[in-house]
Amino acid sequence: MTWEMILKLCLALLFGLCIGIDRQIKQKPLGLKPSMVICIASCLITIISIEAFSKFAGPTHPNMDPMRLAAQIISGVGFIGGGVILRRKNDVISGLTSASLIWASSGLGIAVGAGFYVEAICAVTLLIIAVNVVPSLIKFIGPNKLSRRDVHVKIVVEPNYRMTELIKTIERKNHVEDSKQEDHKIRHMRLKDVENGCQLIELIISAPENQYTTEIYYYIKKIDYVLTVEVEHL
Repeated sequence: MTWEMILKLCLALLFGLCIGIDRQIKQKPLGLKPSMVICIASCLITIISIEAFSKFAGPTHPNMDPMRLAAQIISGVGFIGGGVILRRKNDVISGLTSASLIWASSGLGIAVGAGFYVEAICAVTLLIIAVNVVPSLIKFIGPNKLSRRDVHVKIVVEPNYRMTELIKTIERKNHVEDSKQEDHKIRHMRLKDVENGCQLIELIISAPENQYTTEIYYYIKKIDYVLTVEVEHL
């Protein structure tokens, strides 16, 4: 029975990984880590709920629900975990992994409290692997889309500068010397007029994971007609 539970937890990690890869390739907020953590913790709590009934409820307590209090713990801790999810002014969501780990830790506490030690040990091991090992492995052997990160860029340009050419330059689409470099993918763009007739361009750029933020800064800074640049690693 213990091996069956371990198999369930491992399958939960695998299925969470599949969902996370799909979300990360499409560059959605829910990525690899939160997906795997939520799947593993949900599987663990479901196993405990099923096994706790047969372990603690019996003929002497036919109406007993041993997981009623545990369900309230999950709801309460989930509310606390929601407090670490941040939505920044540039519409970037952060803190999903931390929130899911806070929620998962409550499931581990319930498992230990109910006496499911093997399941708890297996789950915490899989959680550590899911957060620290699997993402690095996927980035190493997976497609390039899984090895990218988002960078928020603010650019102030001189009046009447041709925006299309600027965007192509940032995306490395018209520079022969950068042909060996990976393209920058612009995921979000906002244009705004500022004082003195200049334009403010706000971009969220998907850049290679191994490219330093300073490289992006200096690359954009040297483009003609660019007055100021502000770069933030998300």
